[in-house]
Amino acid sequence: MAEIAPREVTPPPLQAPTAKEKKYDRQLRLWAASGQRALEESHVLLVIGDESHGSNSSVAGAETLKNLILPSIGNFTIADSATVTDADLGVNFFLETESLHKPRAEETRRLLSELNPDVTGHAITSPLSEWLPADNSLQPYNLILLCAPIPLHYLQRICTYATERSIPVIYIQSAGFFASFSIQLPQEFPIVDTHPDPESTQDLRLLAPWPELEAAVDSLGDLTSLPDHEHGHIPYILLLLRYLRDWKRSHNDSYPSKFKDKTEFRDLVRSGARTNNPEGGEENYDEACAAVLKSITSPPIGSGCKEMMSMASCTNITKDSANFWVVAKAIKQFYETHGVLPLPGSLPDMKATSSEYIKLQSLYKTKARADVAEVTQAVRQLEKDLSRTRPIEDSEIEAFCKNASHVRVLTNPNNDPVPALRLALGDVKTLARLPALVENDWEGMLPVFVALNSAMVDTSALSSDEEVQESYANAVKEVDRVKGGELHNISSVLGGMAAQEAIKLLTRQYVPVDGTCVFDGIRSKSAIFKV
Repeated sequence: MAEIAPREVTPPPLQAPTAKEKKYDRQLRLWAASGQRALEESHVLLVIGDESHGSNSSVAGAETLKNLILPSIGNFTIADSATVTDADLGVNFFLETESLHKPRAEETRRLLSELNPDVTGHAITSPLSEWLPADNSLQPYNLILLCAPIPLHYLQRICTYATERSIPVIYIQSAGFFASFSIQLPQEFPIVDTHPDPESTQDLRLLAPWPELEAAVDSLGDLTSLPDHEHGHIPYILLLLRYLRDWKRSHNDSYPSKFKDKTEFRDLVRSGARTNNPEGGEENYDEACAAVLKSITSPPIGSGCKEMMSMASCTNITKDSANFWVVAKAIKQFYETHGVLPLPGSLPDMKATSSEYIKLQSLYKTKARADVAEVTQAVRQLEKDLSRTRPIEDSEIEAFCKNASHVRVLTNPNNDPVPALRLALGDVKTLARLPALVENDWEGMLPVFVALNSAMVDTSALSSDEEVQESYANAVKEVDRVKGGELHNISSVLGGMAAQEAIKLLTRQYVPVDGTCVFDGIRSKSAIFKV
């Protein structure tokens, strides 16, 4: 009887992308699943000034919402008491002829909602005076968009509410060819995933190797006795570590630190390359020499991380502290214990055999996991000490450890509201800062901001230079000429820029604009000012 061959095991089928992953594929590449989840859990409020207070930047607000609805924010609400006019139909893409004389908030909501069925839209058609006073009227929202002009007392109340509840605000202004937006940040706005340059995130620990990495260097043995193929495929990281040992022995146990030392060390490494290797050359030595200047450095710790660890919120955590600060405290404890941050664990590409590269990669990943485990243990202990009932997710701790060197905490220490409100209230510090901004405005972009807020700024006091005074006078005339009217293309550009910053604020990824961005549509130029 013939033997029956054993049945081959069929590998499990590959998991095909879900319909949602296909739909949002491009943006998932930008901010990953965590960022997409943050968007889908958000609720954005757009507030447009009452009809009785004249023209407003409603088109720019609608364009901003459009660019948030397409990537799928969870909810949006438009608060606008105006009815649709003929003028609206001429500039607002999200209104139609049948919308005339109907509530503008409801019509804009209806047409914006058609862009993405995954998003839920809401409309408030009552005047600000009727819905804003309620204590909980703004509670569902985690981002507020304000279309200028907003009556002063309402603007002040909204900005104060946002400050008290750490809600970011974007104040949008669009008139004729000029536009701007200002961001009011909470007192502290931490960002873990700042998306730095990938090269700046690598931590190879060449000056602080751990025992297992040292053992990998020991396993190389005598380099001169290696066959040509093995000699030409030693990962350059191990080469650098090996030659660093030789350097230390002849330099009083010190590493090369100055440029001259590193140049000499590079020559030392280059001297070990075989010039007649028939097994494909010595590219690994070339890689090692090229990496000397950028890799022979202390383990990186960014200025943002240093600032974070020095903040009171990192030192004095409480039961009510945000997750960020609990993990930051654990990271700080790790740094104080080891003198380095948790290892990210990533490796650059390099010439090596597949087996050697995988072994080296495994060393770095294993060390990274061990560091994450140590930080996680510290977080759990802090949670226990603080009697926190909801544990921080492991994935959140791991992401923090991976990005620890490049975290940022943007601050608004004085809880400053948007510049337009400060100017309207006659804030002395803000007014005193304007002449210095004028003096350093080499591109001549500040007149756009001043013109949009000309009712609050005495342009004649900004500079004694007649040419500068004329540029400000001309900008103010342009805004007066349009009487607050919008050009759709300018508001569309502004909506794209404001939405980009809104996504950064909602996902807490990348670094948002810290200040005021102005756009001059006449010259197609933009600039950012810290007003």
